[in-house]
Amino acid sequence: MRQLGRYRLDRTLGAGAFATVWLGYDPELDATVAVKVLADNWALDADVRRRFLEEARLLRRISDPRVVRVHDVGVADERPYFVMDYIEGGTLADLVGTLTPAEAVRLATETAYGVEVLHRAGVVHRDVKPSNLLLDRHRHPVAVLVADLGSAKLLAGASGLTVTTGTPAYMAPEQADQLTSFDSRADVYAVAAVTYELLSGRKPFDDASPASVARRAGGVRPAPIAAELGVPTAIDDLLARSLDRDPERRPPSAAAFADALTAVVGGGRASLPRLRREWSSRAVAVTAAVLFVVAALVSWLLR
Repeated sequence: MRQLGRYRLDRTLGAGAFATVWLGYDPELDATVAVKVLADNWALDADVRRRFLEEARLLRRISDPRVVRVHDVGVADERPYFVMDYIEGGTLADLVGTLTPAEAVRLATETAYGVEVLHRAGVVHRDVKPSNLLLDRHRHPVAVLVADLGSAKLLAGASGLTVTTGTPAYMAPEQADQLTSFDSRADVYAVAAVTYELLSGRKPFDDASPASVARRAGGVRPAPIAAELGVPTAIDDLLARSLDRDPERRPPSAAAFADALTAVVGGGRASLPRLRREWSSRAVAVTAAVLFVVAALVSWLLR
């Protein structure tokens, strides 16, 4: 057990190259929390500290139930940290290879809408992957929360030269190329890669480095999976378009991908306009009939 400021650190939840996330306890709020602490070897690096604190500010600014919340930011013993909700339930990575197609589609759709929240706040995540998507099992059905904005970038600055960051298996080609600008469609690519993995249990491509992602030839498509899953073949086309090398061929937004995915597997949002038009036609017919009866009744009373 360790202490950092007022927070008790009980055990490690996860660790990366730049930071460690602890399960902690806040005595003032009597609450279990997650505390992300910058690693000792980076604590004195001004650029890393700046990016670490920028992640906290981005998370703090985005107040939405689909994105993990930040409650506090501080520095103790020269080590920056920030305090987040503790989401008890693991990550999507824990479920890969265990889901039915229906479950995979629902969780993928939740993921896409969560990423859309970031985009509407002017942020591109740049590292959407199963281990950065938390599961809240206290909600019914289980909810997905987007976490870890350590690689995130403001959309306004996501053009021109930039440091390559992210995980190759989920990285869009334009993101892997430092000389190419990118936008929120890079995250659409990543969401599609996560969706493919949730459905099939495997990654869409075998890229092991950003360089191999950047070199991938245009027109290369992931292996079809619809037949083995017993789902509509249109899902293969949607995933292939969403994982296309050319961002212009992908859905224009994460929400558009989610809507298309829902429509492909049966009904969903895409069917609502049709249902509304049918309802409107019936409503007009019923209204006309009622008006006809009322007019006839008034005519009879006035005779």
